[in-house]
Amino acid sequence: MATLFDAAQNWLNQDPDAETRAELTALLASAKAGDAKAEAELQARFDGRLQFGTAGLRGPLQAGSMGMNRVLVAQAAGGLADFLKGYDKEPSIVIGYDGRKNSDVFARDTAEIMAGAGIKAYLLPRKLPTPVLAYAIQYFDTTAGVMVTASHNPPEDNGYKVYLGKANGGGQIVSPADKEIAALIDKVATGNIQDLPRSDDYVVLNDEVIDAYIAKTASLAKEPQCDINYVYTAMHGVGYEVLSKTLAKAGLPQPHIVAEQVWPDGTFPTVNFPNPEEKGALDLAIKVAKENNAEFILANDPDADRLAVAMPDAQGNWKALHGNVVGCFLGWYLAKQYHAQGKQGILACSLVSSPALAEIAKKYGFQSEETLTGFKYIGKVQGLLFGFEEALGYLVDPDKVRDKDGISAAIMFLDLVRNLKKQGKTLSDYADEFTKEFGAYVSGQISIRVSDLAEIGKLMTALRHTPPTVIGGVNVAQFIDHTKTDRQSDILVFVLENGSRLIARPSGTEPKIKFYLDARGTDPKNAEQVLAEFDEGVRHILRQDAYGKQDC
Repeated sequence: MATLFDAAQNWLNQDPDAETRAELTALLASAKAGDAKAEAELQARFDGRLQFGTAGLRGPLQAGSMGMNRVLVAQAAGGLADFLKGYDKEPSIVIGYDGRKNSDVFARDTAEIMAGAGIKAYLLPRKLPTPVLAYAIQYFDTTAGVMVTASHNPPEDNGYKVYLGKANGGGQIVSPADKEIAALIDKVATGNIQDLPRSDDYVVLNDEVIDAYIAKTASLAKEPQCDINYVYTAMHGVGYEVLSKTLAKAGLPQPHIVAEQVWPDGTFPTVNFPNPEEKGALDLAIKVAKENNAEFILANDPDADRLAVAMPDAQGNWKALHGNVVGCFLGWYLAKQYHAQGKQGILACSLVSSPALAEIAKKYGFQSEETLTGFKYIGKVQGLLFGFEEALGYLVDPDKVRDKDGISAAIMFLDLVRNLKKQGKTLSDYADEFTKEFGAYVSGQISIRVSDLAEIGKLMTALRHTPPTVIGGVNVAQFIDHTKTDRQSDILVFVLENGSRLIARPSGTEPKIKFYLDARGTDPKNAEQVLAEFDEGVRHILRQDAYGKQDC
């Protein structure tokens, strides 16, 4: 126990934050006084370290090595600085942050430590979308970038996303860079963060790079002006300012806004989870849409790198479109344009996204590629024309950024709507035409959230060692374990005889295991029936003893 108390005291001695210092002081005192609950909590706070990986860092805002706090961020910045000095003779970095609690504090700590290490550091001037940071890396040709954000995670979380520029292209880090940075962070963590040199000799940027991003994004809009009646929500995030200015620059109509959610608020008071995919997240937007008889809803997640779209059905019931639907709508729209222009290149999506994109690519003579999950892999595709992932991430202008971009995706979606209106068509017409051209593809997802991360490993092991041979009355024709392929990733794929596909993988950013379901039918109604039977079959499998009787 002395070791645990020593670790906590050592952490406490370094902590420059009054709030987490008070929190840890009280917890340590209670644990020393014999409070078993406090002791267990202290043990959990120091049971290892929040791991730095290809998603950077992400975790709860709390004191201790298993939380996001100023000590951990300083250690990460110190390790990253050491990496950059070995990576580039004249290293530089640009740093951005969103509206979550302490995002600005973590960003300034990073800027000071980078400057103290002799690295040219630029700090974005205020809370801004992740795509602006991704663009700034290329704009200033920096060695790296850091975005302080937890994207669409719960309110109590924050995160630290790392990008590499120059020869690496400005995308998120991939292996082996993540492992090399992690090792250097661990080395810094053996010392005291108070020994890390700091300097205020960093540049706080003006609006030049923001204006450049807006101008380049606005240039995507090329269709004739027309009225569009739609609703937008920023989900309490940082998207509205940049999107609104981009719309104005592009000559696109402004939306009805969800006033309660339009400005940054790290407490996310109107939603349980600030993720447009979550049940209930779009309720306020739907209310505004009904009041204004809107055609559709656009929603960004809190750091505005994702885009959600919702539409009313024939009965007037509002429903969010699956990310695969939006991805294929945009992919089809762009593929037709690029084909007409004689362009060559690749349409790419993550392997858990819709197989329909490959059919689009084939029809128009483009190559297609399925990458590992995570936009960092899509951004690495050479010759990329368009990329998407089913989790609402789209890249419509890869010459500008190498990451998903919810602002540019919104501009492109609005241009698609203008193109349809020019032809006297609606989004529903477009959906019908897509089905006639490529078939009816439908997707679903089952997510199992856990309190103990070990449960994810147990379930994946059970599925790997005892794979189901029949799902929903349909035989499994092919089982692929990607730990045994060149993908080298913890992903399991089950392809059924009727062409349906189930993919299981742990989430890279949340304590979840996700099951991705893809089905195809002769028409939308038939496809939905196939998916419903498939979904029930998967849930039935997961409720069996062999898989720990999952509650799903």
